[in-house]
Amino acid sequence: MNKLMFALVLGALSTIASAGTPVVDARQDNQEARVDQGVASGEVTKREEARLDAQQDRIENKEERFKSDGVVTKSERARLQRTENRASRNIAKQKHDRQDHD
Repeated sequence: MNKLMFALVLGALSTIASAGTPVVDARQDNQEARVDQGVASGEVTKREEARLDAQQDRIENKEERFKSDGVVTKSERARLQRTENRASRNIAKQKHDRQDHD
């Protein structure tokens, strides 16, 4: 009985560990904070904010899809990272474009 319980707990923990994406989650939080800071400083317009937020939502949806089978594979993590890199470049581009900030 104890061996069975131990095996079940160990299996559950390994599933949680392989499906977890703490790096992705931390990066999402950081990127959302960058957008919020850009809005607060006037570097990002409301329209740009809406586009950037929609992009962040799509990344979250992709992450949830990848987690749905209980395992986020190496290739799925790489796809998430590429998507986040693109989003990061978009944030930087919108924060530093030459629009009027009246």
